Amino acid sequence: MGKDLIQQSFLKKQEAGEKLFIPYIMAGDGGLDILEERIDYLHQCGAAAIELGIPFSDPVADGPTIQDAGLRALNKGTSLGSVLNVLKESSERRSVPIILMTYLNPIFVYGIEKFASDCKQAGVDGVIIPDLPLEEEAIIDKLLYKNSIAFIRLAAMTSTKERVLELAKRSEGFLYAVSVTGTTGPRATHEQEVKDYLRMLKQESAVPVLAGFGVSTEVQARELSSYCDGVIVGSKIVDLFHKGQLEEIKGLIQNSVKYEVNS
Repeated sequence: MGKDLIQQSFLKKQEAGEKLFIPYIMAGDGGLDILEERIDYLHQCGAAAIELGIPFSDPVADGPTIQDAGLRALNKGTSLGSVLNVLKESSERRSVPIILMTYLNPIFVYGIEKFASDCKQAGVDGVIIPDLPLEEEAIIDKLLYKNSIAFIRLAAMTSTKERVLELAKRSEGFLYAVSVTGTTGPRATHEQEVKDYLRMLKQESAVPVLAGFGVSTEVQARELSSYCDGVIVGSKIVDLFHKGQLEEIKGLIQNSVKYEVNS
């Protein structure tokens, strides 16, 4: 269903009075044979969508926790093709949106046109490509559109306001607001500058705004969500899965979606 499934899932959560929570997991961390099981578990816990990372040898936007997960997945032979094959096998049974996060190089090697087509066949609903700049999007944006796959853009605090507004205008599904300067991973606090930034994006974006990078606790998730539509949590979820702490994942998701409003 592509971008329509993302919209439907988000509306359902928002109509229930919840904020949006998207957990990130690394495909192949722990083996591809448990991927479907993990997706199902996160859905049951209340995830509005699931961001699925493709392991890559040079993950420039990722902190140590996700880098380590990527190495574990690569060591098990995980590839873009093998992930898409697993997703295709379970696509008919799946009702939670899948957002694929991959760097450009694996797509380029796989074949850009084949990637877009196979994503549709695998039931991928959205794609994030963190190292593809605005100026070079033409190599893939029309192919994703043709296959009804949302092209989700990242907006960084270090960008000019003009550039951020262009990203907000172009983003489909949701706008990924990078709420730190640096790589992914836990942060102790988020400054007022971040909250003002999220509030500005929320005012300017036609699609939901979700804050990611540096969100690791339910307190942080609820606080940031009060300035936008929800959060994306990666390193903490990856770490909890690696340690087998499933109840902690459930608690983090369910306690993070509580609705709080800031003036």
